[in-house]
Amino acid sequence: MAVLSKIATNDRHGENSPYFDGWKAFDRNPFHLTRNPEGVIQMGLAENQLCFDLIMDWIRKNPCASICTAQGVDWFKDIANFQDYHGLPQFRQAVAKFMGRVRGGRITFDPERIVMGGGATGANEQIIFCLADPGDAFLVPSPYYPGFDRDLGWRTGVEIVPVHCNSSTKFRITRAALEEAYEKARQDNINIKGLLITNPSNPLGITLDTDTLKSLVNFINEKNIHLVCDEIYAATLFSSPKFISIAEVIQEMDCNRDLIHIVYSLSKDMGFPGFRVGIVYSYNDAVVSCSRKLSSFGLVSSQTQFLLASMLSDDDFVDKFLTESSNRLAKRYNTFTERLEQVRINCLTGNAGLFFWMDLRHLLQHQTFEAEMKLWHTIVHDVKLNVSPGSSFHCQEPGWFRVCFANMDDETVEIALKRIEAFVLQGKEIENTTTKKRLLPNLRLSFKSRICEQGVLSPHVMSPHSPIPQSPLVRART
Repeated sequence: MAVLSKIATNDRHGENSPYFDGWKAFDRNPFHLTRNPEGVIQMGLAENQLCFDLIMDWIRKNPCASICTAQGVDWFKDIANFQDYHGLPQFRQAVAKFMGRVRGGRITFDPERIVMGGGATGANEQIIFCLADPGDAFLVPSPYYPGFDRDLGWRTGVEIVPVHCNSSTKFRITRAALEEAYEKARQDNINIKGLLITNPSNPLGITLDTDTLKSLVNFINEKNIHLVCDEIYAATLFSSPKFISIAEVIQEMDCNRDLIHIVYSLSKDMGFPGFRVGIVYSYNDAVVSCSRKLSSFGLVSSQTQFLLASMLSDDDFVDKFLTESSNRLAKRYNTFTERLEQVRINCLTGNAGLFFWMDLRHLLQHQTFEAEMKLWHTIVHDVKLNVSPGSSFHCQEPGWFRVCFANMDDETVEIALKRIEAFVLQGKEIENTTTKKRLLPNLRLSFKSRICEQGVLSPHVMSPHSPIPQSPLVRART
């Protein structure tokens, strides 16, 4: 008799992927400016650490926002006692208001439709539990976030049908690709219950335009399937064009709003992944009711709700934070992409997110996924940069990599860029001296930076560990 359940032990968690293997490489040998200057730099984790100084300054000025301070202790009993699944009214009101401000004040969100989830991970699973049965499927444009394999399907039994997008259209979603994936699924007797998109996109770092969004709404309306819009990077916009929410688009359309649902979070926009604040926002009353029942498995701590209600209700702080965050993201993005251009590495032009989509196709020995994995292995284990290969995002073209840029300090950025530059330049030397052969996969490089030798302590903890660092289900590959 099996000791563990099939749900617990099936392989749909997705941890057996290069995406998570890169995290494990970092966990085994984490970079630190002084304690381990030749360790692996974490560039595979989409964290927003660029504005913690603004958050900390607000907390110092508002001690009464926490029930764990002398100034806020009078609220301790009320907040520590049981709260219902709706959440604190002031929290739902503050989140609804913040969601509207992030979207330029062009739309208004109803606090009564705000449903809590355990981060975006919990919120995505929550909405899938509401909309689909085991064996049903969702269309998801690729490349897509590797965690969706876990979030959407591990415990729900729901399948993902990729909608393949390619570089010829700058990875934009087309109606033709949607129709092709949908019809192929029908021929295979797969019941498509919906379409899930990320806007802004992870891993592409781009936003969807109004025409594309209208096309998606028309598509799901014609097929009578659901549309789930993951908008957790909505406030990470750092250049034009502006971010357009699906909530804004449907205001101008005649469509069945019962089919429209939004997933939101404060993990990326505010940099609070540890607070586990996920939001399901649905225009369908039945889904709101069902999702609220399911939220009992992933409620946000009342203490966290209390603090965030105060913070997000501070209009001056929110305005300053959103403006400064955008400026800092733009500066960091430009620093990386401009330096990469100097060594002839191009990236998909992005305008949002905490990462960019880097094109290393010209460094592959062959245009195959085997060659991509060889190059990735060299970058992680020899250059010691944890970037994520495109194949782990279900990209159909080998040679693309996602690079996260907002989870490190300026000193670490400089070291990472020098490692990349040295890697590419040494590869050029090899290419020039070996009858124009491509970069060798077994290239061994040793990097030491003057910055490391100056004894400057990194002001930030670089990254948390892998979500399941000691998982008994999957062993890290060596």
